[in-house]
Amino acid sequence: MQGLGQYFRSRGSTPEIVIFAGKGGLGKTTSSAALAWHMSQVEGKKTLCFSTDPQASLSDIFEADIFGRGVVELRPNLFVVEIDADRRVHDYQEQVRAKIRDMYGLDRVPEEIDEYIESTSAEPAMYESATYDAMAELVAAREYELYIFDMPPFGHGVRMVAMADILSKWVEKITEAREKVAEYEAVAATLKGGGKERTEDAVLHELLDIKRQVTNFTDLITDRRRTAFFMVLIPEQMAIVDTERALRMFGELHIEMSGLIVNQVYPSDLLADAELPEFLRNRIGMQQGNLVEINRRFGSKVVAAMPMFPREPKGLEMIQAAAQVLMDPPEPVRRIFEAAPGAAR
Repeated sequence: MQGLGQYFRSRGSTPEIVIFAGKGGLGKTTSSAALAWHMSQVEGKKTLCFSTDPQASLSDIFEADIFGRGVVELRPNLFVVEIDADRRVHDYQEQVRAKIRDMYGLDRVPEEIDEYIESTSAEPAMYESATYDAMAELVAAREYELYIFDMPPFGHGVRMVAMADILSKWVEKITEAREKVAEYEAVAATLKGGGKERTEDAVLHELLDIKRQVTNFTDLITDRRRTAFFMVLIPEQMAIVDTERALRMFGELHIEMSGLIVNQVYPSDLLADAELPEFLRNRIGMQQGNLVEINRRFGSKVVAAMPMFPREPKGLEMIQAAAQVLMDPPEPVRRIFEAAPGAAR
């Protein structure tokens, strides 16, 4: 268990993208905020921390009003963004309406088409699609040295990553259909004896641009040389089972985990206190057994561990403290985890 600082040093360079995934409430946002703080304030990298969670988690942890406000600079080199996915879907619908009116010279979109456009906001994958599109758009702009993504809870996170492949296939099929239509139009023009050159298909060009952006972003997040993908878990049985299942599912999406981060670990030296409440003693004992299980199942995949802090890690002071532990765990924190039999060292 080396800490993220040693992990990045051992790989020779900092990746372009770091993604934290896992179930809700386990510490993805804490890890994202801590890494963003370290990279921006200690390493001096221009860093963007992006929350894909529908809850305003970054606003909570940084204690700042950033939800739906676009990119906000909290400190020099430290930028955060928390998108309002509902508003993004609405804006996207308005763009579609405007393009239909412009392409076909209409004053208003026909009612039946407008009803279809409006109904898309109820599609189960629309949130993931809008969020994924926002991620791809930010990375494509290449304005930052490091992008840190705080993924939504596990199920949504898997769907969001899968969305890359789904969107790419969908755009590919639509593109093929548009190309076939263009061929038919060319043949029809020839048969009619018309020498008029066919105008460019604006829809086809836009689809190709979407496909190119989606493909580039998909290639990036599945490239381990450029993207580091971490799972966050806590030493509880359900989290261990969910993490094992998540590793299999992400593997099916051709995403290899860079490592695991174990969070909310109680200091084992509390057990030396003879007056320790029985409840807390039992909790620590349970965690120790689960740490053994984590090592048995995941071994060297664990790259960092963070203790249960005495107070909630919110605000810049606590984020800085969490960053120090995440990047370079002090000896007591290393002992907490490495004391478990079979622990990776």
